[in-house]
Amino acid sequence: MTRTVGGAESTATRLRTMIAAGDFTPGAQLSEERLSEQLGVSRNTLREAFRLLARDRLVEHLFNRGVFVRRLTSADVADLYAARRVLEEAAVRACTPASPALAAAAAAVASARDAVSAGNWRAVGTADIRFHSELVRAVPSERIWGLMDGMLAEMRLAFLTAEDPAAFHAQFVDRNEAIVEALRAGDPATASELLTGYLDDAERTLLAAAADARQD
Repeated sequence: MTRTVGGAESTATRLRTMIAAGDFTPGAQLSEERLSEQLGVSRNTLREAFRLLARDRLVEHLFNRGVFVRRLTSADVADLYAARRVLEEAAVRACTPASPALAAAAAAVASARDAVSAGNWRAVGTADIRFHSELVRAVPSERIWGLMDGMLAEMRLAFLTAEDPAAFHAQFVDRNEAIVEALRAGDPATASELLTGYLDDAERTLLAAAADARQD
């Protein structure tokens, strides 16, 4: 039994990473047969992994239809941003110019710039998620890191509803870099102000996209 649970948790982690990378679109059905073969796990293990992902609000079971990647509602988006404000504000307060988390966040910004130059907008989105994940590592709590990573996997589902992913992600690369520079300068107040504006603007854009998606 321990091996089964451990296998389900590992499988859920792999699927969560795939969702965060944009491998599945909102509303996509997850095939037990295909994923069982692709991931090299039994269907029982995969079903338990689906249960864990449903708990994390990444997938949903539809009776007599199967398992689907969730489509986020406007309420989901608002809730995610309320939680992100708490966690990321704590990260800004905890971050110092010498923090390894800041160096990792800066590396994510560099990756985003490279992806913009290559026109790889999916990679830009992944780098943006990585930026916020790394920034929260400034808070010395593995529980908070896990909570943030789970929320950011949900955020990828929200990003995929944006009408123009290129425009959505491109506008935030410079803003991420400005947050990094403020923190490097030892100015958390400015970093906090920049972060607040960033999150407010992103939330407005994604709330509009979620509302449009429900009307389609």
